[in-house]
Amino acid sequence: MPLDAIPIVVINPSENSAAADRGLSGNAPVLLREIAQLTGRLLDSGEASAIDLRALPLTPADLDWLRETLGRGQVAATLEAEGESTLTETVCPGVWWVTHHNENGAVASEFIEVTFVPELLKAHPDDVRIGLEHLELLISDLS
Repeated sequence: MPLDAIPIVVINPSENSAAADRGLSGNAPVLLREIAQLTGRLLDSGEASAIDLRALPLTPADLDWLRETLGRGQVAATLEAEGESTLTETVCPGVWWVTHHNENGAVASEFIEVTFVPELLKAHPDDVRIGLEHLELLISDLS
């Protein structure tokens, strides 16, 4: 990314001290702008994106602010595979908050995925074949 494409946010010093008192770094609003750009790209080109929240300089307060700001949408899924994974669409359709926990329940990774449907929710063709075989057995038992 060229330097002139990096968004610059001017923060009023009095607001900055209030935000710092709450543990906010100022990075979450910048991330919100990036999510908006990625959502536009998804609509324009169909290109999905993911942001690794654990790889960014975000405080726990930043994550709380971002989670509250994005809100919780109407779609959520929980997967159990070597720990629980939750995929929750935010109030912004196409923006998903994805959290993976390890076997002990600790957060192993956390992402914002900008996509129509997260890859993790899509059925693998091999699994669909197994499902078809099962359906065919059910149908054969009807005869």
